[in-house]
Amino acid sequence: MSVDIRVFKGPELLAHTTDLYSVYVDAFCAPPWNEDTERAADFTDRLPRDVRRPGFTAVIAVEGGVMLGFATAWTTLAPFPTDRCYPQVAAGLGPDRTGAWLVGARETDQLAVRARARGTGLAGELLEAVIADAPEGRAWLLTSVRSRQAMSFYRRQGWVRATHPSPDGQGIVVFLGPHHPARSRAGQRVWAPGQDPARTTGRQQVRLT
Repeated sequence: MSVDIRVFKGPELLAHTTDLYSVYVDAFCAPPWNEDTERAADFTDRLPRDVRRPGFTAVIAVEGGVMLGFATAWTTLAPFPTDRCYPQVAAGLGPDRTGAWLVGARETDQLAVRARARGTGLAGELLEAVIADAPEGRAWLLTSVRSRQAMSFYRRQGWVRATHPSPDGQGIVVFLGPHHPARSRAGQRVWAPGQDPARTTGRQQVRLT
């Protein structure tokens, strides 16, 4: 049986809220994320607002009437947001790169696949589909360094990390998409005000914590 990939650009996604909740719980309320069901409820509670964001795009995968996975994304607007994890993103990149690389780009918010569909290539297919029409290829996302599996997955999909959190397993990392025009500069260091790059070692690099 083939998997049906469907793309949504607005409120029509809300008809699938129950299935989205079910996939979210399956994907994130287990290791390594170990989220509680309240986080899943938070996701579906904000969906009516999210689907009205500029550039909103969602992709779902359905097989035999069962949703196996989904991805959601939208355009990051100016001024750069200050809620959720956004302040850590801005601190890690600095204001210039945050504005130039992320504002106006396609931001992937969620990528979730049921446990039984992992390892099938479905997650990569969903990720590719949700950023397929990103403006000038400018796509980005963030994830937690506590999941080495997620970090490896994004690298295999051709994404490059743009921030380098401290190695304590608690930070978040920003990835730029495979066609982002700034991907070749993503590995360059971001120096804090007053630091001298000629004298500063890699261990003093600005990090997300």
